[in-house]
Amino acid sequence: MSAAAHAEPKTALTRAVQALVLVALFGLLYAATRLVPELESHAGTIGAVGFLLLTGTLASELVDIIGLPHLTGYLLAGIVAGPHVLHLIDHHTVSQLTTVNALALALIAMEGGAELKIDGLRKGLRSLGWATLLQSLAVPMVMTGVVIACKPLIPFLRPLSTSALVGVGLLWGTLAISRSPSATLGILAQTRATGPVASSTLTFVMTSDIVVVVLMAAALMITRPMIDPGSSFSLRDLQTLGHELLGSVALGTTLGLVLAAYMRLVGKQLILVFLALGFGLSEMLGYLRFDALLTFMVAGFVVQNLSKQGPRFIKSIGETGSVVYVVFFATAGADLDVPLLRALWPVALLLCGSRALVTWIMARLASRIAGDPPVVRRWAWAGLVSQAGLALGISGVVERAFPSFGSGFRALAIATVAINEMVGPVLFKMALDRSGETSTAPRPSISSLEAAHEMVEAAHARADEAHKKESA
Repeated sequence: MSAAAHAEPKTALTRAVQALVLVALFGLLYAATRLVPELESHAGTIGAVGFLLLTGTLASELVDIIGLPHLTGYLLAGIVAGPHVLHLIDHHTVSQLTTVNALALALIAMEGGAELKIDGLRKGLRSLGWATLLQSLAVPMVMTGVVIACKPLIPFLRPLSTSALVGVGLLWGTLAISRSPSATLGILAQTRATGPVASSTLTFVMTSDIVVVVLMAAALMITRPMIDPGSSFSLRDLQTLGHELLGSVALGTTLGLVLAAYMRLVGKQLILVFLALGFGLSEMLGYLRFDALLTFMVAGFVVQNLSKQGPRFIKSIGETGSVVYVVFFATAGADLDVPLLRALWPVALLLCGSRALVTWIMARLASRIAGDPPVVRRWAWAGLVSQAGLALGISGVVERAFPSFGSGFRALAIATVAINEMVGPVLFKMALDRSGETSTAPRPSISSLEAAHEMVEAAHARADEAHKKESA
């Protein structure tokens, strides 16, 4: 992964200073917003980004002491600063920050697509096929049964008929197979893990989004007559799906070719190009009703596999990766509805536990059938627990399609995604650590980087002198 490397080992004094600075930052902003209430509404999005970036980074350093992933620190910083705990960042600012996340999602998707190489996909095709098949069949079926069994515990399910209850269960089962590419890439960026577990997880998670989109369209088409007897079976959902998939792939391919040509012919100011894509193109994709994640993922895949610019492309994205992941997940933490999670946590925990269990069983079974290495059989499931934006997007689609119970469905989805968002990265990092794939190479110090730079400059000077002598 083109990610930020591990930091040098920190002393106890350094950790203590980091903790004091973190507490001081929260304390100062808390006091300022209470003494001058107008400050909260005038701080603005830029100020919130700076605060979350700083506190998220410090929190990630502190949770690293106990082996938790940096993503957990980012989330915790956002939760504490958000509108439901200390209220240092209000709801309006959080909603503005979610628009900034368009850039993060674009970079995450392009990096994920660029990490998928044709040779790797070809070698792992058997494993990917079995994992996709079993996860896509077993998880929805099991989760449908769990939802039906939980009817007395879920208020919006109680008035539903049997057929409608089964329909809601199928919708929930489809939501349950969604994963989190952003969490996967974030953990791989931190750990710089290489090996079969990291490779198989990345491949499965990035390609599973396409499967989820297809299955969601099919689920809506099948369940609409079951939930609403007045509705008829319609192929319009498949038509919409075809427009979304084909349009996203076509535009992503074109974008990838354009990016590869730009990098080859110009190759400058790539960060400005990424900014334009993240904000401008994301808006256009929403207007055209194309899937932004799929479009940018295809673009990254094309740059990697249809040009020679792949390594440079990944490196360019990685240079902004640390900032992107901090802001993205800190904003996700601030946007977390803590009161809702507090109210729904028993049912949400039951649904999350059931999903994790069937995911583990199917991952073990798929690995055994495909003949994967023992380390993949044991740990590949751990990277499939995280959920994030795609699951919330699916819940929004269900809410709009079925207003009678959609708000309750979305509320429960938010609660379960919150738990999976907190637990999933921890499990994945633990799996990478236990499988021995986490990189232990320390990050180069400032002095070593300066020394390396001086050596390069000296080498260039010697080469110039030699060239001058030859010319003379």
